[in-house]
Amino acid sequence: MPATCRHYLSLAISALLLCQPLFAFQTPLSDTAVREAYFLGQRHDQSVSDFFAKYAKTLPAPQYGPYISTIRFLTPYAQVVSLSGNKSAGYSAQQAERDHHAEEETVVVFVDIYLTDSYGPFLAAPVDSRSGSPAGLTPRSSDFWRDFDVNVSSDSRTLAPQDTSGQPIYNCSESGCSLVGATVTLTFAASKFPPDSVTVSVVPPEGDEVNIDFDLTSFR
Repeated sequence: MPATCRHYLSLAISALLLCQPLFAFQTPLSDTAVREAYFLGQRHDQSVSDFFAKYAKTLPAPQYGPYISTIRFLTPYAQVVSLSGNKSAGYSAQQAERDHHAEEETVVVFVDIYLTDSYGPFLAAPVDSRSGSPAGLTPRSSDFWRDFDVNVSSDSRTLAPQDTSGQPIYNCSESGCSLVGATVTLTFAASKFPPDSVTVSVVPPEGDEVNIDFDLTSFR
């Protein structure tokens, strides 16, 4: 092939590649990607911690209101890594492939919320409003997380989760367990998730709103 033709062919291929959409993470995962994620999870060393470090952002504690401490992502690839790492001995790459392909691929967003001195485990409640008794204390509900408005958006478009749930966090000792926080979980269809960036917004019932941007192009 003449040099001139090769030059134009190279330019054409480059232009075609530039026109291809950029995907932040692969979905659906190929069998090769599932196996790579499986073997990463089986390492149980610093490389796994380093991998997950970029999937989470830890925030500073507020001066007032609840502490929205950490926002975490699990892409389909990261979910395979996590599942592999949590499985006991005998879990194989073939089983990881079967487990993965048995479910629809999702992206899961976790928001960890902790109680603080100004937004604590107890609420003021009147003992007897008719007698004018001083306010007493009543335990905060374990589903207090429902009072938090958590949204994931991209280009001013709010993404609709398939499911939203919450799990209370307790601190337990010999004397019993006390409520210290909760984790809010939002699950999205991976195929509907944007390829480049999202903003996670958390509006608490008290205190300042939190808005955190995530660059998804570095995720797998």
